[in-house]
Amino acid sequence: MIIFGTKGYLYQLAILTLVCGQCGNPAAHTLRKRVTKFTLFFVPLFPFSTKYATQCTFCGAEQKVTAEQAEQLQAQAVPGGAHDGRQPYGQSPQQPYRY
Repeated sequence: MIIFGTKGYLYQLAILTLVCGQCGNPAAHTLRKRVTKFTLFFVPLFPFSTKYATQCTFCGAEQKVTAEQAEQLQAQAVPGGAHDGRQPYGQSPQQPYRY
């Protein structure tokens, strides 16, 4: 018997202050990257889906963005070098949030 499936990983890339398209408030937005990987015997082998989105911390609305837009937003998020946006806050890239 072969056991296969998928596993999702959620990376928080940056926190930005943007005007929300849903509620219209200038609020903090999290820039997130969702990666879904194919697994074989519970071992993640390769990613087959990568999606980017921003989420408003005021109303919770989520908006999908392209990879190019995510890269531009990530470049804007560098507040004097405090966090470079390449890895999630408080976690290494090898240990992302799992959903």
